[in-house]
Amino acid sequence: MNQDARKVIARIDNATLAFGDKVVLKNLSFDVAEGAITCVIGLSGAGKSTILRLLDGLLLPSEGHVYVRGEDICHMNEEQLNRVRQKISLSFQFSALLDSLTVGENVALPLREHTKLSEAEIRKTVLDALDSVGLAHTYDNLPNELSGGMLKRAGFARAIVTRPDLVLYDEPTTGLDPIVTNLITDTILKLRQKLHGTAVVISHDLPSIFAMADYIAMLFEGAIIACDTAESIRSSTNPIVQQFLQGSEVGPIPI
Repeated sequence: MNQDARKVIARIDNATLAFGDKVVLKNLSFDVAEGAITCVIGLSGAGKSTILRLLDGLLLPSEGHVYVRGEDICHMNEEQLNRVRQKISLSFQFSALLDSLTVGENVALPLREHTKLSEAEIRKTVLDALDSVGLAHTYDNLPNELSGGMLKRAGFARAIVTRPDLVLYDEPTTGLDPIVTNLITDTILKLRQKLHGTAVVISHDLPSIFAMADYIAMLFEGAIIACDTAESIRSSTNPIVQQFLQGSEVGPIPI
């Protein structure tokens, strides 16, 4: 990727990570451009979600480094890591809302944990976050009263309620119909604009990816083999990238 005129907010540098004998990432390097939406694509089980967990410090590589705003988080203690994490939010694939709490209470959790806002300020901030995703009317609802798409957006509201610099979205459109997928895609774009922030999105939904991505990175066999603007990736001459984009059985990717 052309680094010119691009500020990098986070960087994974030559990282290797294995779970037992299974090597998930090998010598992987990946830059996150500030102010942009970067989508990571790749085969199922390739380790895409692992990249998010490295960026958030939930996992540490066995080799290599992870930098957030120039700081190597691999050598931080828990207190230092928590300071960095306050500016990073991870929106989980299945929203991970607590069933026993209302939507408003779920969204308020990061504020109660990381801020000293009054109850009135928390309520106002939570309502603003919910309004940003079109869910202000669900403040007093329980999660089981929401549809799948609404749960996803409630998870987004919780992720952005502290106004983080970097939001990590793990498979935000998985299991959703095309109409709700478009709504989720539009919501991610609107939230980036509202926060003037940065996002990394893991997804398999190519129409959604090309609708939102500034940059696209492809993960294959543990490494990022291509990372460029969305249009450059669309016209890539890399046969692995093209086989994946076309969904073809013919090509270098083993079926």
